[in-house]
Amino acid sequence: MKTSSVDQIIADLLGQKQYHYTSQQIFEQIRTRLPAVNRSTVYRSLDRLVSQGKVSISDIGTGSLVYELVGNGMHHHLVCQHCHQIITIPADEINPLFSKIEQESHFQIITNHLILYGICPGCQNKKEL
Repeated sequence: MKTSSVDQIIADLLGQKQYHYTSQQIFEQIRTRLPAVNRSTVYRSLDRLVSQGKVSISDIGTGSLVYELVGNGMHHHLVCQHCHQIITIPADEINPLFSKIEQESHFQIITNHLILYGICPGCQNKKEL
């Protein structure tokens, strides 16, 4: 099996929607299309796509590294510490805050990924019951 076809399937999967997949989830999704694929082939493809700058890898505090297509646009995350739900926030909603911090502190922000941890509404409601 050509690794380029696995690379393309990974890119297609990650490009379907703005979602963060673990390597295990990616492997399981690819197995539905290519039942004979080896886990090591998928992991090598992921490593290659990350090193080529086509896919990003992030630790968002859920216990597993997640992958996403770089072309999905810059965005930030809210992560529920109870259920690990990830809510995406478009960068244009946060960038004004970065600009204000830079102006007031004279500190150049170079990050492109902000993660805020908290408790989602669903888990808040469960705690109230």
